[in-house]
Amino acid sequence: MTPLSSKISQVLQKRLEIAQKQLNERVQSAFANSVPSAATPWDFWSGGARYAIDFAQRSVLFWDTMRKRGNQFLERERQGLPPVLHFDYEMVLDGRKLDRPVNYALVRILPPEGVTVDAARRPYVIIDPRAGHGPGIGGFKDDSQVGVALREGHPVYFVIFFPEPQPGQTLMDVCTAERDFVRRVRALHPDASKPAIVGNCQGGWAAMMLASSNPEDTGPIVINGAPMSYWGGAWEEGAGDNPMRYAGGLMGGTWLASLTSDLGAGKFDGAWLVQNFENLNPANTFWDKYYHVFANADTEPPRFLDFERWWGGFYLMNREEIEWITKNLFVGNRLWKDGQFDLREIRSPIVLFASLGDNITPPEQAFNWVADVYGSTDEVKARGQVIVGLVHQDIGHLGIFVSGKVAKKEHSQIVSVLKSIESLAPGLYAMSVEQTKDGYAVTFTERRLEEVAERLNRFKRADEKPFEAVAAVSEFNQRAYEVFARPMVQALASEQGAKLGRDFHPLRFQRWFLSDLNPWLAWLAPAAEMVKAHRQALPADDPARKAEKTFAELVSAGMDYQRAVRDALSEAAFFQIYGNLFALDVGAGEAQSGPAAADLLEATLPAAGQGGYPEALARVAFLLARKGEPLPLSRLELKQELMRDYAAFIPDLPRDQARRIRGAQEVLVRRDREKALATLPELLAQAADRQRLLTLLERLLADARVQGEGPSEEQLAMLARIRAVLASPASRRPQPLVA
Repeated sequence: MTPLSSKISQVLQKRLEIAQKQLNERVQSAFANSVPSAATPWDFWSGGARYAIDFAQRSVLFWDTMRKRGNQFLERERQGLPPVLHFDYEMVLDGRKLDRPVNYALVRILPPEGVTVDAARRPYVIIDPRAGHGPGIGGFKDDSQVGVALREGHPVYFVIFFPEPQPGQTLMDVCTAERDFVRRVRALHPDASKPAIVGNCQGGWAAMMLASSNPEDTGPIVINGAPMSYWGGAWEEGAGDNPMRYAGGLMGGTWLASLTSDLGAGKFDGAWLVQNFENLNPANTFWDKYYHVFANADTEPPRFLDFERWWGGFYLMNREEIEWITKNLFVGNRLWKDGQFDLREIRSPIVLFASLGDNITPPEQAFNWVADVYGSTDEVKARGQVIVGLVHQDIGHLGIFVSGKVAKKEHSQIVSVLKSIESLAPGLYAMSVEQTKDGYAVTFTERRLEEVAERLNRFKRADEKPFEAVAAVSEFNQRAYEVFARPMVQALASEQGAKLGRDFHPLRFQRWFLSDLNPWLAWLAPAAEMVKAHRQALPADDPARKAEKTFAELVSAGMDYQRAVRDALSEAAFFQIYGNLFALDVGAGEAQSGPAAADLLEATLPAAGQGGYPEALARVAFLLARKGEPLPLSRLELKQELMRDYAAFIPDLPRDQARRIRGAQEVLVRRDREKALATLPELLAQAADRQRLLTLLERLLADARVQGEGPSEEQLAMLARIRAVLASPASRRPQPLVA
């Protein structure tokens, strides 16, 4: 057995052991918590009769809920599948009327009664994922991304899209349209800061494409659960955490998306993407969510039906769009490669929000691109970039966008501190949000890119190398399909056949079949009304209801066990096939490096004695900065306050230029602190500039707010050295640093 096969066998055995352990724990817990004790009296005949009535009534209410879901599905189809936004909105720019028409549009969210927005405040532009479903999940409820931004007084715009793509539209056309949308927003708010761009899931990489191709108009970028590095994920750690990353390889690559599009007469049905999501968790898809409705038939249907408005709306893509996505992103992992989009061109801060509980976009996929693009911490700084990572501990993929708790905590804090994030020095930061008795406390802790990449990727990303083999196999299969099968498939496909195939897709069929279209269900609505009028509900702690709950939990546990086994076997098969193709030596690989990172960094950095007053001020600011401490929000707010009060001493530069100068000076100081201090006078050749800087330092030192922060002895010593250097001839070298 090869070392790789041995490692795969070990990981598979570990996965199966974990699956068995979790099954045993759930079975034991189900019996311990749900089976009635012997001390609880229960009459079989009377208790059984009451339970039978309750069970029958809940069954009627459950199936009536399914009927309502089907009717709701048909009604939304008749309406053209409008966005599921909780808020009213008005059209601003319809992408179908652009020179390169696309099925996208920009709408302005109308603030609800009692909420006032300020046109001079930073506008927000929210981009939802186009991954099978329709738009609106970012504003699905009052406590949502839209809601928290509105309550903070920001104008909010939303990028929606329509069910049918425009003929011939491509992802590049969509990106161009989104650039037009952002420019329109800027024109509508000329006195406001650049718009913040919020991207959810696939809307996240769309936001990054937009920002890299249009850096002049975009403000801070917030991407939530966005898969930027599709090859990333956990191997060995956890119980089959990221099964979706193996799907492309096990299906042979991108050709299936092309086949599906050709059978759809040139259009790809998003219902297939939704079905892939549902297959990730069969227990929830086929049992848990339905049993939850059945068990709570009196209260749960409204919430269930509300969510199904979004989950049950399926949108289409052009063949060109899905092929670009599958080839360049899902399989090729080329978002930052091939020169189409240079993510280093983004000039605004980037906030990455991911979750450890997300098995669709794990943190590795959300963060690894940073190491790929920048290569090192110094390059991040030298380019003036601020990247903030926020990690939730357990929320699932949809919860990142849908959960009201997440909206009120993480999203509301992101909105409230975004201006402070712009004031951060260039670098990589971990953001934490802790609940206090007075609300939430936000802190930023600087991290090194090298440490973060190593902690996220235990095998130095050697487990990503088989995906290179996947890409090669996929390209071969794609070409074979295009040459040998596509002409015949396209000749057989028709618009009528494509529509019939979409109508009878399992996800659509299960909805319209259980609706008023079905004459066999004519009795259901009257029966449900009769049940509501004569409802005899049993309490949840009734012994029979507890036994029912035990049975439901056992079914769910069994299905979860089957899923864990399936995922473990799929993972093992993937590495066995593609790992051997690539001759993978697990654990001995090297991390992917950025594109000529060292050379790019050297080309970016100025010489130590090159620059003027802005460079000198940035260098002094870093020399005097506190080292190794988390940065609470209060200190960032103080920094902004001081910058306003001492604006006469601060160069009036664009934020991105100021950050680039600050980052480059930090790298120079870190490389050679003595040289950076010695060459400081060279940056202040004019006596007026030198006096200006010294005056600023004196006034800051005398400021009660600065004194309240308690300057450390190290900072005071450095301040004395800076004074001495600037007060002496430029050729005089400073004294050695005290250890």
